[in-house]
Amino acid sequence: MVPLAALIKEEARSEKLEKPLLRYGCASQSKKGEDFFLMKTDCVRASGNPSSTFAVFAVLDGHNGNAAAIYTRDNLLNHVLSAVPRGLSRDEWLHALPRALVAGFVKTDKEFQTKGQTSGTTVTFVIIDGWTVTVASVGDSRCILDAQGGIVSLLTVDHRLEENVEERERVTASGGEVGRLSIVGGAEIGPLRCWPGGLCLSRSIGDIDVGEFIVPIPYVKQVKVNSKSYFQKKRYISQVKYAPIQSVHVLWILLWQLSSAGGRLIIASDGIWDALSSESAAKSCRGLPAELAARQVVKEALRTRGLKDDTTCIVVDIIPPDRSVKPPQPPPKKMNKFKSFILGKKSKEPANKLAKKLSSVGTVEELFEEGSAMLAERLGNDSSGGATTSGLFTCAICQVDLAPSEGVSVHAGAIFSTSSKPWEGPFLCTDCRDKKDAMEGKRPSGVKVL
Repeated sequence: MVPLAALIKEEARSEKLEKPLLRYGCASQSKKGEDFFLMKTDCVRASGNPSSTFAVFAVLDGHNGNAAAIYTRDNLLNHVLSAVPRGLSRDEWLHALPRALVAGFVKTDKEFQTKGQTSGTTVTFVIIDGWTVTVASVGDSRCILDAQGGIVSLLTVDHRLEENVEERERVTASGGEVGRLSIVGGAEIGPLRCWPGGLCLSRSIGDIDVGEFIVPIPYVKQVKVNSKSYFQKKRYISQVKYAPIQSVHVLWILLWQLSSAGGRLIIASDGIWDALSSESAAKSCRGLPAELAARQVVKEALRTRGLKDDTTCIVVDIIPPDRSVKPPQPPPKKMNKFKSFILGKKSKEPANKLAKKLSSVGTVEELFEEGSAMLAERLGNDSSGGATTSGLFTCAICQVDLAPSEGVSVHAGAIFSTSSKPWEGPFLCTDCRDKKDAMEGKRPSGVKVL
């Protein structure tokens, strides 16, 4: 018999060596020409090291024109990567990624607004590194994870004022006005919108004409898709041998979920989600390869609602690299009914406990989740002070070099975090500090529409 410690050690070693395969596809139908997407699978953390590759997938749904969506598609990834410190290990890189995504979103918004264009865009931005999936999103595009076994997890939060009470309260507290469109006679129609501007979202990139209480600070969620297969199955297989007869089939199904690692991501614009629920979108394309699955989701959305908006869907399958270990087969269905009835009464409780134990292994492990719209909270504390090798400091948003006397702590004057110290990093340049204060409602927006 192999010791449990040896199994765990071997399992950990196999996870480090085996990266999943990615199979992906995209489908879309255009009505206004404002949906865009990004699929890039050859990104690298460390230049010249092919083992440090990761993939990026994004859906961008523009409004009031397509300029913001195009600019974000072309620049956001570089801005995120520039906010990650150099020389990090993979684990350190993944740990730094949520903060870098926040900085990258804000920098992209800040740069685009200097162009004076009034368009805006939602963004759902997904980074896959090994079995770890990190999602950052603003707006009402969505990413779901359909894990093996039919478990659907939502990896984003909708920032629609109609549904999100917390965001409505934040916008009004920052000086925005939330209400419906008024027509002749005083009647109100349509979804809740933010005025001025009439945007029905509380977070986006761009939208210079709405005001900076519509923030570009993303909701970020990082999860690890279950990569446990052979060793996890072996650890529980002996328990199934002693399971009650009437429960064996259920337990084999649970073990099949454990041995079927990986999952499917569905990333789509609101043209999909206005027509389909997360569960129905996942169910509509199960069993299909990624490219056909993306087409099927779009087809199902159009069948349900018609083409009333741009409709874009990316499907990404995260697949174990080695499927040589076959899943266990279910036991024979024939069983003496009387024996089954008797055993069922005697062994109901042990079966439930074992089923719960197997289920608790889970198909998704949550590593990080944060949705605050406060920039000071999202950038956290930096004990190094943001110092670079040159002895200068770097702005946490735009990455420009700062002399020690120039940088202003992101926590200076913060009233929302009593534990933070104004002399601690990260530090911001004056321009980014002004942007932060405007977003957090500490001063009126000074941005003017050109």
